[in-house]
Amino acid sequence: MSITIYHNPDCGTSRNTLALIRNSGAEPTVIYYLETPPSGDELRQLLAAMGIPVRALLRKNVDRFTDDQIIDFMLQHPILINRPIVTTPQGTRLCRPSEVVLEILTAPQKGAFVKEDGEPVIDAAGQRVK
Repeated sequence: MSITIYHNPDCGTSRNTLALIRNSGAEPTVIYYLETPPSGDELRQLLAAMGIPVRALLRKNVDRFTDDQIIDFMLQHPILINRPIVTTPQGTRLCRPSEVVLEILTAPQKGAFVKEDGEPVIDAAGQRVK
């Protein structure tokens, strides 16, 4: 299965999402988007695949700009892009919180997973903790 994560290793949510993907036994393609930002077309495709407006991808609300201006800002300053974005054959999601990635992973979790902050997400049987 092909999985891609647009990742910022300085972000706990992004690190947790990557760890959940790996906990399913998959090794994703990791794109460090601050170093290699997506093109405008790629960003528009990701937004369309997620079915979210461009403003939902911003780290902070910016009300006075058009969508095209915001995309241009994101291209110039990729730190504005909310993360992590994960694509799989099952769909594309903005994985905030990191557990959202479970919606688009087909392989079951292989064991317990606890977020960096100590919050349990997956139990020892590989089941989601509610």
